[in-house]
Amino acid sequence: MTKLIFKEKCKCFNFIAVLLTLGFCILAVSCSNKQKSDKPNIIFIMSDDHAFQAISSYSNKLIQTPNIDRIANKGVLFQKAYVSNSICGPSRATILTGKYSHINGFRDNDNSSFNGEQQTLPKILRQNGYSTAIVGKWHLGTVPTGFDFWDILPGQGHYYNPGFINMGKDTVYQGYVTDIITDHAIDWMKQNRTKPFFMMLHHKAPHRNWMPPLEYLNEFNDITFPFPENFNDYYEDRLALQRQRLTVAGQLSVTYDSKVPCDTCTEDEVNHWVKGEWEREYGRLSPEQKEIWENKMKVEYEEFAGIKNKEGRKNWQFQRYMEDYLRCIKSVDDNVGKVLDFLRESGLDKNTIVVYTSDQGFYLGEHGLYDKRFMYEESFRTPLIIYSPQSKNNGIQNSNLVMNIDFAPTILDFAGIKVPDEMQGVSMKPLVLGETMQNWRKELYYHYYEKSFGMSKHYGIRTDKYKLIHFYDPVDSWELYDLQTDPAEMNNLIAEQNMQSVVEDLKIKLKKLQEKYKDNVEGETQVHLN
Repeated sequence: MTKLIFKEKCKCFNFIAVLLTLGFCILAVSCSNKQKSDKPNIIFIMSDDHAFQAISSYSNKLIQTPNIDRIANKGVLFQKAYVSNSICGPSRATILTGKYSHINGFRDNDNSSFNGEQQTLPKILRQNGYSTAIVGKWHLGTVPTGFDFWDILPGQGHYYNPGFINMGKDTVYQGYVTDIITDHAIDWMKQNRTKPFFMMLHHKAPHRNWMPPLEYLNEFNDITFPFPENFNDYYEDRLALQRQRLTVAGQLSVTYDSKVPCDTCTEDEVNHWVKGEWEREYGRLSPEQKEIWENKMKVEYEEFAGIKNKEGRKNWQFQRYMEDYLRCIKSVDDNVGKVLDFLRESGLDKNTIVVYTSDQGFYLGEHGLYDKRFMYEESFRTPLIIYSPQSKNNGIQNSNLVMNIDFAPTILDFAGIKVPDEMQGVSMKPLVLGETMQNWRKELYYHYYEKSFGMSKHYGIRTDKYKLIHFYDPVDSWELYDLQTDPAEMNNLIAEQNMQSVVEDLKIKLKKLQEKYKDNVEGETQVHLN
């Protein structure tokens, strides 16, 4: 009898223990969910070479981007966002570190590799309870660090059936790269819901050679895109522009960029350094994909073959450039929509910050150029749109001077994490929340280091009214622009007598910026005031 009572008591105690355990589990889950809600998820979407002119929130002259506009309609569109160094790898290194190229060590794509041992944004977030991931373009020459998961393109990557490196393992995925990157990022976010997450979703598009997806191969066929007013820029008084090799008229490859065969093209028109590149890209297509592309290219070639003069060929190539570039962006916009729909359907939109940006701006024929690199507005300026559920204001447009050195401090600030003193940027969180910042920066500093494509190294300062640029290798020349009277930057005022006091004032401010950002390596960048 005593044993029976004891057994019954034991059963009772066991039942109570189970209830208590369940109670603690429920409480733990509740606490976990509460902790997660205190720290926002962050999705950082970055395209490659996406011009602000090609986002309808900025301008609807070229394309409609309804999904990117969804972020702008609920968030903040920055009208004056800029980069510290307008080239792919250096921009990415700056975003990861919050530091200028000369500090983070990645100055150019030609001679740099990223030091993954230094402190970075994903490392700090991971140390503070975040799951971290990057999917898509990396382009920093070393293995990603600070991420729980990474699935990256090797080098520039490919548009069709691209190879990836998934956590160190070489993998080939079938399909179109923009869709693949988005789908893999969403799959990871679906599986990582127990902690707040930081997802860097990095698209290859719309990087050169602008291969659109099959469904958009004939998009914009019925549109004639207008030439920018300064397309036929002859570069008077601007030595660096005179020696560059980035013009639509002379440097776009007929075969690689325009995607048509050209037996009669000159060496310059074929662009010898990309010989074989088109064959490699085309060779990645499946038989079904090739058939669709061949039908498209046959029509394009018939048009091209009928052009008998250089001016006509230039005009035709510009239209082809614009069509393919914008077709790639249309696919990017579709995939931004996928991400936003996933957030809404999963309920994550209530606690997820969404950033849309590019690694820099891009020329769409301005100054006759394609590509980036120069400190002129179209490549120096980058699109930046941020949505935060914390903001009570929708559709704000902000005109403060912000930079990509500010991205990491801003994300850390939103995550409630102290920004390291070594970061050179400033948190934009107050601006995202619609607050007015009286002591915000009044000048921007820029420094570009590569000499590819006939470029000259240069640095400079931008204020709301003026821009002063010093080209120093191999060209040695100065340029000054009044951005209010000459927003297209066509009139170099550096030699104007009535502008010398402005020049001297800007040189003083420029030297102070170099001292502030510690950019005086071997004296190569130092401003001489006399």
